[in-house]
Amino acid sequence: MADRVTVIGWDGSPLTQAARSALSAATLVAGAAHHLVLPEVPPRAERIRLGSVDLAARRIASHRGSAVVLADGDPGFFGVVRTLRAPEHGLEVEVVPAVSSVATAFARAGMPWDDAQIVVAHRRTLRRAVNVCRAHTKVAVLTSPGAGPAELALLLDGVHRTFVICEEQGTAREQVTVLTSDKVADHVWRDPNVVIVIGGAGSLTAVSGNRSGWIAGREPGYPPELRGWALPPADPQAPPAREGEYAGLRAAQLARLGPRIGDLVWDIGSGGGALAAEAARFGAAVIAVDADPDACRRSASEARRLGVQLQVVQGRAPHVLERLPEPDVVRIGGGGVPVVTAVADRRPQRIVTHASTRDEAESIGAALAAGGYDVECALLQAVELDTTDWTERERTVVFLLCGRHTESRG
Repeated sequence: MADRVTVIGWDGSPLTQAARSALSAATLVAGAAHHLVLPEVPPRAERIRLGSVDLAARRIASHRGSAVVLADGDPGFFGVVRTLRAPEHGLEVEVVPAVSSVATAFARAGMPWDDAQIVVAHRRTLRRAVNVCRAHTKVAVLTSPGAGPAELALLLDGVHRTFVICEEQGTAREQVTVLTSDKVADHVWRDPNVVIVIGGAGSLTAVSGNRSGWIAGREPGYPPELRGWALPPADPQAPPAREGEYAGLRAAQLARLGPRIGDLVWDIGSGGGALAAEAARFGAAVIAVDADPDACRRSASEARRLGVQLQVVQGRAPHVLERLPEPDVVRIGGGGVPVVTAVADRRPQRIVTHASTRDEAESIGAALAAGGYDVECALLQAVELDTTDWTERERTVVFLLCGRHTESRG
C-alpha cells in the first residue's frame, strides 16, 4: 500500500516548501484537472483525475509508493481528508493546508466570518442549504454543479438576500460579483464558486460583526428575559391568538415538531407568531401563514423581538399553501380537516395541530391517518394559579394531535 499520503491544499498562491518536497517525491498524484497541470507535478508520476474521492482512496491504498492528493483550499474543511481517513481505507494522512475558499471569499468581501453559517450544496442537499439561507443573516455556500448561485436564488423566491459570488478563486479568472438575489438567475456562473448570502432582519449587525465573538456561527445567547422556550407574550394582557393556544400547548407542539437547522417549518394560522418565532430560534427556516393582516403584523413584530428571521405570508389556507416551498414539519393552528388534508398531501415529516373537542380530534386524526400518518393524540390540561392566594385563575383543556409520516423526506 502507499507508504504515505500527503494532502496538499492549493489556494492559487505558490506552493510551500513542504508541499513542493512532497510533490517531488510523489509516485502518484491525484487532483482536479487544473491541479494535475501544475509544473511541480513530477512528469513520471501516475496521475489520477479526482472525481470520486472514495474510488481514488481505494486506488491510493493499493499503490506502492508515495501518493499526493491536491485539493482546493483547506482540504480538512469540507474536503477530501475526511474520506481519505475513513477506516476502510487504512490510509495514514499528512495534510499541508492552504487558506480555505470560504476564508478567501470573506476576505474578498472584506467581511468577518466567525458569525457565518457554512453549508455545502449538492443537488441532494440544495433545499436544506436554501433553508439555512432563509433562516440566517450570513451564510457561506460551497456550491457544486447543479446547485450553484442561480439554483440558490431561484429557490429563495420571495426572500430578499444579497449574493457575493466568488468564482474560480486563486486563478487568473477569479471574479467577485455582488448582486441582489432576484438578479442572480439571469447570469451564468463559472465553477468552482463560493457564494456568501447576506440579508434579512438584523443583517447590519451580522455584516458589521457587532457580537461578543466567543463562539463561531450563530450566537445562541439571548437577553435574560428571553431565556427558555414557550415564552410568555410580549404583552401579558393580550388574549391568546387562537383558542386553546396557551404556552404549555406551544411547548408540546414544538417538542413534537423538533425544528432544526436546514428544516422549513410552516406555521398555518400563526396568529401572533409566538410558535413561528420560537421555531426559528432553533435555527429552522419558518413561513408564518395567516389570513388576518393584523396577525401577520404581530408575527413580524414577534420575530423582531426574538431576533429571528421569519417569512410572513398573508393568505387563507389551504389555497395559499399551493405556492409555498416544500415543508419538513407543519404546525396547523386552525382550518380543520380541509387544511390538514391539504398539508398531508405535501407529505411533511410531521404535522402537529390541536382540537377543542373529542369529535374534532377524531375527525382530524382520521384525516391524518388517511394521508399516511401515524397519529398520536393526547389530552392536555393546564391550571394556572394565582400565587398570591393559590387560587385557580384559569383552566385550559385541549387535544394535541401529532402525525408522523413513515416515508417522508429525511
